Amino acid sequence: MALKMLSNQKALNLLGLSLRAGQLVMGEGLVIKAIQQEKAKLVLVATDASQATQAKFAAKGDTYSVPVLNAFTKEAMSQALGRPRTIIAVVDQGFAKRLIALLNTQGA
Repeated sequence: MALKMLSNQKALNLLGLSLRAGQLVMGEGLVIKAIQQEKAKLVLVATDASQATQAKFAAKGDTYSVPVLNAFTKEAMSQALGRPRTIIAVVDQGFAKRLIALLNTQGA
């Protein structure tokens, strides 16, 4: 349990860092555009986003071979980024790989 919380917090901290580094795209329309232009390396959709939103981004991710994860609530993402967010795309491969690694350890 402690490992999961630690990995979760590290992932949220990394989201904030990637925002400051200019490596995030936020908002539904901009994220879809980033996916279609093959700029998105990872898409995060809030766990409490609507089922339709989650399904739409899962389908886009499948179509364009972009991993789509549901890892955080809207509140957790918004707190990490300092603004209300439900959907974000990471456009840097290094940040994306590290986030995936951190989030995969949550299941441990």
